[in-house]
Amino acid sequence: MTDSTLHLIKAFFLGIIEGLTEFIPVSSTGHLIIFGDWISFSSSTGKVFEVVIQLGSILAVMWVFRARLWQLIRGTLTGVPTEMAFTRNLLVAFIPAAVIGAIFIKSIKQVFYHPGVVAVTLVLGGLIMLWVERKTHETPGDTPGAADDTASDERASARTLEQITWKQALGVGVAQCVAMIPGTSRSGATIIGGMIAGIQRKTATEFSFFLAMPTMLGAAAYDLYRNIDLLSQHDLSAIAVGFLAAFLSALVVVRAVLRFVSNHTYRVFAWYRIALGIVVAVWLSLFA
Repeated sequence: MTDSTLHLIKAFFLGIIEGLTEFIPVSSTGHLIIFGDWISFSSSTGKVFEVVIQLGSILAVMWVFRARLWQLIRGTLTGVPTEMAFTRNLLVAFIPAAVIGAIFIKSIKQVFYHPGVVAVTLVLGGLIMLWVERKTHETPGDTPGAADDTASDERASARTLEQITWKQALGVGVAQCVAMIPGTSRSGATIIGGMIAGIQRKTATEFSFFLAMPTMLGAAAYDLYRNIDLLSQHDLSAIAVGFLAAFLSALVVVRAVLRFVSNHTYRVFAWYRIALGIVVAVWLSLFA
């Protein structure tokens, strides 16, 4: 097997990882850093590969929500109040990450893109998720931790996308800024941030999917613009393979996540994060 073929196989594998993890709260970037380090995948343009293959994932979610997305665009252009409010909320949630990312993303990549950082943020994020899930399920008089996994979010004030307020959207946007640290998870930060703000879990998940569209498209376009002259044919081939793998795997995951959150909490993902973070930390202490 030639080095070029092996490189494309690694790119395809990482594309699958990206698609499987982008829309569940376990950190796709964290997984790409961990698995990319383990399989010794390298790109001459640093982290551009990881960002650009996310386009495959975001196009998958746009395809799944294509009817609702078209309704949103058409309603906004024709002045439908509910659709205009939804568009406003997406812009409000998008702006904080756009501003912070434009200013600090280079420094963040230089400092935080390391498996050790990912291990820490995976564990911390998992613990926060467990705490938020417990709080959103408890009602006055409940025994702490006694809530049923299939119970609805009793305290949620926004149960549909149309009921989300601009203040709740801003809270989600601020939470998204934290996700710039790898291992935190963009979807995890925005979903949990939405739940803390009073948005029902399934609705917070759907809002996170829609917010991913401008956020991830913007990040990928920005990285391509800054590094297009540095990309070689070697890099472009790997990106194309990773893009396709991410698109196909994300198509499966998006639908599965929406079904899952209708009847379950995110506790299983929280425990997965904690377990993976511990495994990575032990691995680094023994072999790094």
